[in-house]
Amino acid sequence: MDPERLLRRLSEAGADAEYELDLRGLDRVHAEESVRRMLERTRFTEPRSVRVRLQPPPEGGGETLFQPIGRLLLQARRQGVLNGLSPLSPEIGVGYWIETAGRKEPDTD
Repeated sequence: MDPERLLRRLSEAGADAEYELDLRGLDRVHAEESVRRMLERTRFTEPRSVRVRLQPPPEGGGETLFQPIGRLLLQARRQGVLNGLSPLSPEIGVGYWIETAGRKEPDTD
């Protein structure tokens, strides 16, 4: 993939998403649990895109949820729960854009 196309794709990541999971203001335990619940529910839905918003780093630096939530999402990607995972562009905010894999087999009625 040519570098300009990759940069454009990364800069647009998260601009359009069907849903948003806003974790701003949550502590790590509650944020991780919210992500786990969202990932569990995606097993029963059609694939969808989700913008996961995180609190920006505090003035002067400090710990954020970017890495712990990123690790959780990367693990879900490796397990096939997610089809796509990208960090949000700085213009959009701090967080991730994900695409869920959705349910594996069609409903039988």
